[in-house]
Amino acid sequence: MKIIDILNRKNMSLSFEVFPPKKESSFETVKATAEKIAANHPAFMSVTYGAGGGTSRYTLDIAKDIENVHQVPTLAHLTCVSSSREMVKEKIEEIHSMGLENIMALRGDLTPELEKTDSSTWAYRHAVELVREIKESGYDFCIGAACYPEVHPDSKNQREDIKYLKEKVDAGVDFLTTQMVFDNNLFFNFLYKIREAGITVPVLPGIMPITNANQVERAIKLSGSFMPQRFKSIVDYFGSDPEAMKQAGIAYATDQIIDLYANGITNVHVYSMNKPDVAEAIMHNLSDILWKDFI
Repeated sequence: MKIIDILNRKNMSLSFEVFPPKKESSFETVKATAEKIAANHPAFMSVTYGAGGGTSRYTLDIAKDIENVHQVPTLAHLTCVSSSREMVKEKIEEIHSMGLENIMALRGDLTPELEKTDSSTWAYRHAVELVREIKESGYDFCIGAACYPEVHPDSKNQREDIKYLKEKVDAGVDFLTTQMVFDNNLFFNFLYKIREAGITVPVLPGIMPITNANQVERAIKLSGSFMPQRFKSIVDYFGSDPEAMKQAGIAYATDQIIDLYANGITNVHVYSMNKPDVAEAIMHNLSDILWKDFI
């Protein structure tokens, strides 16, 4: 099933992201973890693609396994910045041959090794080029892409960022997923601005449950996300107690999701960090809300 068909429904939905293993020895463990999350029957699941394509061979195996075992639609990530055109075309062909219908088209992280090279020699420099490559393949994929409510780190300002985002959407993107946000007001403000700019595709806010204090610094480093004082207070008070912090983090994420639903956002994406218990707890907290039509 195509993700866009799920997003166009009126009822509320929740999806989860998982990431593949870095080593072959961990493959079965990660696959089992993904299956546990899929057992909660989210709307769909996305499977990431490692920096530099390092885990790409596992991405499709896990995505296909989720669909086969639990009949949960999957979104296979695909990055391009470290790849040749031949490699990307081969990967698109492989995704199609496996019967997967959805691709998350991303530039990918710039590894330290890649940053030392001349960018003019890269086959791809931006995600929009990958979107065009997928469209030119002739296959009828549903294409997702990323967006940044707090501005892409490579953009000069938000106006420039939204300009390039519209170019990416116009190239053939069906829906967008945001980088992790911890303050819903930032998401609502961003949504207003991109709608004013003519970007009309569905936008899924990305929510990351922070279940231990050590995740805070990493989340800021990865995304540059703004941490509201309310959330900082939770970490300060409960961070030294792992179980209390886990419960508080799940509660905070659940509260964010409920607030989004109550303000007309029907689809939310959760960065699960491969934690089935966290995914299950959030789904349980929303058990009487999900998949109902309140419109």
